[in-house]
Amino acid sequence: MIINNSEAEKDTIFNVAKMMAAAARTAPKGMGIDNIQVLIVDGREKDDLIARLLEISEKTGEDFYRRDSENLKCSECVVLIGVKNSPVNLSNCGNCGFKNCDEMKKAGANCAFNITDLGIAVGSAVSIAADHRIDNRVFFSAGRAATDIGLLPEDIRVCYGIPLSTHGKSIYHDRIQQEI
Repeated sequence: MIINNSEAEKDTIFNVAKMMAAAARTAPKGMGIDNIQVLIVDGREKDDLIARLLEISEKTGEDFYRRDSENLKCSECVVLIGVKNSPVNLSNCGNCGFKNCDEMKKAGANCAFNITDLGIAVGSAVSIAADHRIDNRVFFSAGRAATDIGLLPEDIRVCYGIPLSTHGKSIYHDRIQQEI
């Protein structure tokens, strides 16, 4: 049997994406409460993300959404990591900038514990990609597009996307607007 490098790389990327999902799930969480959601997307769902990024770019005039859409086109898949906004209800926390969780909820803000848990989960996931030499970059834009188009449950308001690729040179390194 012969397996060419593109086939081996594709299989490896999806295996690493699955390990990234496990790393995000097992990352430490405040008070041991797990509000993390992970999805791995490719195919039609990835195309939908790309289309939404282009729409956002056109609507806002922000070119980085278009640039990121080009990076997604050249990526094998995208790992999405989001967090539910589920306050931990500590009576005197205030870490979110509000007096208590009720005030935070009324203001439509996010629980600082949840956002911190998301950051730790994302860090754990990208460390897996780095350990396996899979090029990646954390995209706020892909997370926004994913929540906009409803890839994640409604209670996920904050999400990051981590596209994965194996090219001769990282497509995420030179972040200028260019064709890849």
